[in-house]
Amino acid sequence: MKLYFRLLVLFFILISFEVKANENFFDKAKDLFDEKKFEDSKFLFQRNIVFNPKDASSYLYLAKIYDSQGNKKELEKNLNTTLLLEPNNEEANYMLIDIELKRSNFSKVREMTKKFEILCTSMCNKISSINERLNNFQENNNS
Repeated sequence: MKLYFRLLVLFFILISFEVKANENFFDKAKDLFDEKKFEDSKFLFQRNIVFNPKDASSYLYLAKIYDSQGNKKELEKNLNTTLLLEPNNEEANYMLIDIELKRSNFSKVREMTKKFEILCTSMCNKISSINERLNNFQENNNS
């Protein structure tokens, strides 16, 4: 019985160390991202996702990394995953609006902007920028 109790205690200690180590992946990855060490941070964000597959923030940061690397396919994939997990994520919504603006998908931009206006709390100042860019694109296309 004593051996069983010791093994149980050891098991819980090991699990607590593992959980603590997992929590550090995101923080370390974000620090590396802020230092513009994108490959190292990408690895840690991906590792964090292995342990925390529903961590929308890790997907968002991966999207930012892929954006800086010009990998549009992975950028969009990670933004969509972010929004699947956290539909009201302002930054991910804004980044997707930006992608659609670059594609000249004006109807999609209008639709997404209406949603963005409803959910915005900290990035509401971006709405006028979106509308201005949308108007500029439309004026250029009409010329």
